[in-house]
Amino acid sequence: MQLDLNLLTALDALLEEGSVAGAAARLHVTAPAMSRSLGRIRKATGDQILVRTGRSMVPTTRALAMRAQVHALVQQAHRLMSAQQELDLAALERVFTVRWHDALTAACGTALIAAVHRQAPGVQLRLSAEPGTDTPELRRGEVDLESSSSRPTLPDIRHRLVGRDRLVVAVRPGHPLTEGPLSLERYAAAEHLTVSRRGRLRDQIDDALTTRGNERRVVAAGPTAAFALQLALGTDLVVTLPDAVTRAARDQLGLVTLPLPLPLPDVPLYLLWHQRYDDDRAHNWLREMAAETVQALFAPPTASQRPSSPGPGSDGHAQEGAPGS
Repeated sequence: MQLDLNLLTALDALLEEGSVAGAAARLHVTAPAMSRSLGRIRKATGDQILVRTGRSMVPTTRALAMRAQVHALVQQAHRLMSAQQELDLAALERVFTVRWHDALTAACGTALIAAVHRQAPGVQLRLSAEPGTDTPELRRGEVDLESSSSRPTLPDIRHRLVGRDRLVVAVRPGHPLTEGPLSLERYAAAEHLTVSRRGRLRDQIDDALTTRGNERRVVAAGPTAAFALQLALGTDLVVTLPDAVTRAARDQLGLVTLPLPLPLPDVPLYLLWHQRYDDDRAHNWLREMAAETVQALFAPPTASQRPSSPGPGSDGHAQEGAPGS
């Protein structure tokens, strides 16, 4: 049986983009050429692959079942053919999917896109939001790089420590907690907001308070750090967040930063990827770019970066942490 392996690349693009036009743009071919490729794929597989629903196209059941395997085969072929070649960033054309915590994306996304585009203008970055539940996209090759506050437990997932952060308290200017030292009792007695993409109203801070005989009242849970900071600015709610990744956002909003009156260990920040990319030079370059961009957050702030907000603990030093899970 004669099989055109170029059809695998076309099929991967069609399943990734979900449209003929999108796949054509990704592979730099015309829409009619991609439409002809789709016809050949349909003939070879005996399946429609993509079917029209209204104005859009959706993958068939078989297409969904084969998507991960097709993507893995294309990536494997790419590594096989390019393993002995020097990485030419100026000529590199590739799409990377980076899935980070929303606060980390807000803090580093612009810098990462700029750094990648400056060195490899043909590379496209897809910054993806974290889902509300754990998903296996990293293992399936649908996500290239993730962030996490814990080491992976699966043996085929690699990790790299890029920083350690501490949690800080953010409140609006004039908040009662800014008047005098912030004790554990005053902190616990305030009304709080958690950050959780799953909507959790309790996190490790509550566990630590319980061991010390304290409880706090959590009024609400917000899905993102940006939402939590906006809510803290307009109310008396207290939000406890990673310092480094939210520093710029807090300063922009004019929030007051206070030290967390609770001894908690620093929270590590890891970058995660699948072992299939260990020897992938382009992926290794992306990992280096991402690591450098994130590590810049943990450098000591300069005098011009330190917030001038009144109140104790307004030192402007920060970190990425576990709330937000």
